[in-house]
Amino acid sequence: MSTLKGELARVGIEGDVSGRAKHIYSIWRKMQRKDISFSKIYDIRAVRVLVPTVADCYTLLGIVHSMWRNIPDEFDDYIAVPKENGYRSLHTAVIGPRNRIVEIQIRTYDMHEEAEFGICAHWQYKGSDSTAANQSYESKIAWLRQVLEWHDEIGSEDVKDLFKHEGSPDRIYVFTPEGHVVDLPPNSTPLDFAYRIHTQVGHRCRGCKINGRIAPLTSILHTADQVEVITGRHESPSRDWLSASSGYLHTPRARAKVQQWFKKQDQDKNIAAGKSMLDRDFRQLGVKNINLDTLAEKFNKKGTAGLYAAVGAGDIQVEQVLRAARGQLARAADPVSLITRRPHAARYGTSRFYIYGVGDLLTRIARCCNPVPGDEISGFVTSGRGVTIHRDDCGSLLRLKTQHPERVLQASWGGEPTDVCFVPIRVRAYDRSGLLRDVTSTIDRLELSISSINSGQNRHGKVDIVVGVEVRGIEDLRMLITRLRNIPNVIDVERIFEDARA
Repeated sequence: MSTLKGELARVGIEGDVSGRAKHIYSIWRKMQRKDISFSKIYDIRAVRVLVPTVADCYTLLGIVHSMWRNIPDEFDDYIAVPKENGYRSLHTAVIGPRNRIVEIQIRTYDMHEEAEFGICAHWQYKGSDSTAANQSYESKIAWLRQVLEWHDEIGSEDVKDLFKHEGSPDRIYVFTPEGHVVDLPPNSTPLDFAYRIHTQVGHRCRGCKINGRIAPLTSILHTADQVEVITGRHESPSRDWLSASSGYLHTPRARAKVQQWFKKQDQDKNIAAGKSMLDRDFRQLGVKNINLDTLAEKFNKKGTAGLYAAVGAGDIQVEQVLRAARGQLARAADPVSLITRRPHAARYGTSRFYIYGVGDLLTRIARCCNPVPGDEISGFVTSGRGVTIHRDDCGSLLRLKTQHPERVLQASWGGEPTDVCFVPIRVRAYDRSGLLRDVTSTIDRLELSISSINSGQNRHGKVDIVVGVEVRGIEDLRMLITRLRNIPNVIDVERIFEDARA
């Protein structure tokens, strides 16, 4: 410890160094959990170092590894890849003074406070003092302990209600079918939940039920949901899970587990899969004449095959390839007719705010309620004076709604209009009830506008839906195509051109 303190002073880092010996019971429990011998327990002696910044963490790590030989496979970077419960720190084991093995934990003061007193804690780390905890963290611990104590007394349903109304905003709490509570980051999906339960459960995941009903794997989980994972016999993750635009995975740890699985696959399989993924996305986006050898150089890969292998293994995402190909995409898009337009909006006085939903009609602010940006608003079409903008709770508007409901327009505030591109897309699917609704709902959730839509059935019960969508760029277009592709019964989604419309 004195050596570390001296090194901190030498490099000008203000830090705290403390140590602890692992309890005998903790040693036994770790040996049982990991099925290892006593000689494989490397954190019997541990030193914790707290420093001000993340950069200081890695600086000190380099110093430690230069002073003492580190033990292979005993280094964990939980800063770059935090644990599922949010825990962040650097862990390394070294052969220290007098040839004794010592575990060294390095983290910032903020990380330490969260690890000690947040819900992600080892429940206030072994032997530590909790007097420094701030009030919010202490209240979280007290609240969660109370929930655990009440679980057997008040029943699972009442516990769900408690979670739903009083849950922590920085975590969500969902239930397994057996009633166990699993905590996850906000915006987690059932697939994140599956990998949180066990890596093999994630690899074998085929579907899920949320609150007893079949749901997509891209569904966003909420506190008090009950999640059941439907698994198959064999491990077969999908490479689509790694795509950020697909919405399958939210947590970095689950994504890392999928990437690790594909890295173990045969090189030829990764090349074939990467080629299939890029070909599919380029075709659906209408992108042609891309020089993949040039792109491979940007990612330090050997030729097109090296790029394919990296994409297939999950080391490089299709989105990254598209971003790297911006210059080539501009040239390749020459034959594509992009119709750009600026959405109609009325400016609010001389401010930077605009009113949407009233088209090109003249607008004026109602004097009866004087709405300002941030208020919920509606417009009323007057006779010869354009549209009058009212607050939604304005008494005059409520009266006009009952007398002339057809003249009331839904309006909203926004920033200055920006150019958008009109892109026609064809969705080919097996016809079913609710298909058109699912297509339009998906577009709406991405906050994109529909300019036109046409649907027609062809042979063998298949239907073609041609929808004109306004997008802001190639990223919007790829996100939309990916989400449409995930709709049940959809066979294919692709961008079409004027001469290709059917």
